[in-house]
Amino acid sequence: MSNNASHPPRPELPAGVLAEWWLPFADYLAHERRYSAYTLRNYFQALEDFHAWLTGAGLAAAGFDALGTREVRDFVIEAQRRFGRRTLHNHVSGLRAFYKFWLRRGQVRRNPFVGVPLPKLERRLPKFLTEEQMVLLLNGPQRLLAAGELDAFTACRDRLVMELLYGGGLRVSELVGLTYGAIDLDTGVARVLGKGRKERLCPLGRVATALLGKFRTEFARSSLPPAPVIVDRHQRRLPVRQVQLLLKRYLAHAELPLDLTPHKLRHSYATHLLNAGADLRLVQELLGHAQLATTQVYTHVSVARLKDIHARAHPRG
Repeated sequence: MSNNASHPPRPELPAGVLAEWWLPFADYLAHERRYSAYTLRNYFQALEDFHAWLTGAGLAAAGFDALGTREVRDFVIEAQRRFGRRTLHNHVSGLRAFYKFWLRRGQVRRNPFVGVPLPKLERRLPKFLTEEQMVLLLNGPQRLLAAGELDAFTACRDRLVMELLYGGGLRVSELVGLTYGAIDLDTGVARVLGKGRKERLCPLGRVATALLGKFRTEFARSSLPPAPVIVDRHQRRLPVRQVQLLLKRYLAHAELPLDLTPHKLRHSYATHLLNAGADLRLVQELLGHAQLATTQVYTHVSVARLKDIHARAHPRG
């Protein structure tokens, strides 16, 4: 079977819908809400899929304003056969925002996605590395350097990448966007531009700060304020994909699961802070979470670890 048969092409929005309905909404998301390109892509795919369903159901001609709660429920029921629960929740979130935008501008009279029942999400605990596994991972570049499998620049740069992800709890996009002007080496604190272009202060940790100073002195051709911190050997900003690939190398070397991503180092950062007794609201601020509930998932990990220790160590466990 050909690839086209097994993966049918994504339905495209008609030119009129694209120009009249999507583009103003996308402009609002990008320039007023400061949403990422990733979120815009997901919202666009949600609208594409929804419009394809409307067309198949014979409802597209009536327009977006003709839909009510019953039609939206029919869409959700049918979409459950095509998408996982999390994807469906994300699509409905995008469509709810789409209708909210046009409701405020008087183009629709109601938001039919408000209150629509959705299948319950399974609560997934974030994957993370133990402190012992983190040490093993972080030591990978030095071990490969000693074995003659890495040059000094790559070993220092790769160690710095992992130390900043773990020591500062940075998202990978925040890491590659980091410039020397955003970092105070004296205090070891970075100004980070996070989701929604919200700025926060991130302590990077003693080890990461010292390594950053070493990298700047020995390998950076420029440490002027606009210069990127994480670069390739040509001093170009390292893409996110390269960060993902270099982590895979050290995971394999440390015999750790290869499905762990740079974001899992952020999970490890949060979990280890809470395990050591850090205040939940402080961790929320350090991570840049808008809602405390987003941070609270890490308390479940910490409690699970405590229960495991109790079960193994206590005579009545």
